[in-house]
Amino acid sequence: MQDHRYSFAVEATPQEVWNVFWGKRRRVVEHGDVRIEILHFGDEVGNGLIRHCRFRVPRFLLSGGVGRSWEWLTEVKPCESWRYDAVGKPLWSRASGWTRLEDLGDGRTRVSFRETYDVFNPVLRRLLERRVHRFISKDNDILMKRAVEEGVRRQRAAGAATSAGRTVSSPAAAASVEE
Repeated sequence: MQDHRYSFAVEATPQEVWNVFWGKRRRVVEHGDVRIEILHFGDEVGNGLIRHCRFRVPRFLLSGGVGRSWEWLTEVKPCESWRYDAVGKPLWSRASGWTRLEDLGDGRTRVSFRETYDVFNPVLRRLLERRVHRFISKDNDILMKRAVEEGVRRQRAAGAATSAGRTVSSPAAAASVEE
């Protein structure tokens, strides 16, 4: 099993960081080679959100360089934390991730992320798990920090994270605003 941890501090409140992740949501989000399709927005705070993701994997896995995962979010605590669990392929695996927002005071927040990754097949686990996880995750830390900082910057430039004159606090609320 692979276990990856990362944290960084950002000049933003937990509410601002929360809105980057959970504010106005679209059904499909694309960032370069990554495509995330929200299949179900979950309850009013996002518990039960289900998404399908497409991302790059090493070509030696014979999937055309494309991996897929099906993910669901649970343990959502607004402005504090959430968890995801996933099943992925072509190297059939399971992953779990936890994101926590810690208020550091003075308008600063520490974003902490942990992910575990486990390949089902014991032979492939021994031969490929570390290498594939490293490939999939190699830029995640930089990209996550950059995305949070850019998201906060955009919110502030827009004056506030609002939609139709109200703060959007969950994927379910965002879906109702968009429709």
